Amino acid sequence: MNLVGWQHEYSGKVRDLFTSADQPGRMLVVASDRVSAYDHVLEPGIPGKGELLTRLSLWWFDRLDIPNHLVEGSVPAEVADRAMLVKALDMFPIECVVRGYLSGSGWKEYQATQSVCGVPLPAGLADGDRLPEPIYTPAYKAPLGEHDENISFERTVELVGADTASALRELSLRVFSQASAIAEERGVILADTKFEFGADVDGTITLGDEVLTSDSSRYWDASLYAAGNRTASFDKQIVRDWLSAHWDGIGVPPQLPHEIVERTAARYRELIERLTAQQGASA
Repeated sequence: MNLVGWQHEYSGKVRDLFTSADQPGRMLVVASDRVSAYDHVLEPGIPGKGELLTRLSLWWFDRLDIPNHLVEGSVPAEVADRAMLVKALDMFPIECVVRGYLSGSGWKEYQATQSVCGVPLPAGLADGDRLPEPIYTPAYKAPLGEHDENISFERTVELVGADTASALRELSLRVFSQASAIAEERGVILADTKFEFGADVDGTITLGDEVLTSDSSRYWDASLYAAGNRTASFDKQIVRDWLSAHWDGIGVPPQLPHEIVERTAARYRELIERLTAQQGASA
């Protein structure tokens, strides 16, 4: 992708980063339609995904009581709907994962150890149960093409220091609590999510990357959950489930069927409609 005035610096699984000599200290984050699962980029992409998730990130950034990386300014017209102009951060090599419910890899680990990422949990929990309180389960951000690694809080202290590690944990839990309350007002459960933080030029810990999107979070329909359906998610679980059933994890993943692509896009759109349609004190 060529953007006038911007130099491509890096492409991750789903986003592309650009810098500009005319705007030092600023970066352009462009969300693509690429979709990833189990650390692989899949084909084809999800039409409109970049625009949808950028819109959702911007909506959440506007509601969270925490410094974030957004800055004012114009972006190239050809990516205006799926780009964010941000300040450059010194990113911490940690994915700050918060879980409010037992699901996914956490459920698998709990069955074997009655804990998640070293955090002990009560006996007798079932898949999809709400935890007594949200837990912080950080992961090490692996380089592109490698698997992220769940780590202990003690390991985060080794990576970033005790003060920063404690601040990341406190901020993550606080933002998760705030976002959960906003989602619940709209009939949506935020089951778990991951945040990424960095330090700005003044050393302020700042929320970066995307935030609370369908790619970085697990969302459920609250009414269906209450009725016993704990599988009706608004995220890319549709993609994960199909891939798990049709791929053994070896070699190149198979192409996603058209039906899976369309269903995933529809769930992304529905989540945004559910979250943003209601108006109120926090809307």
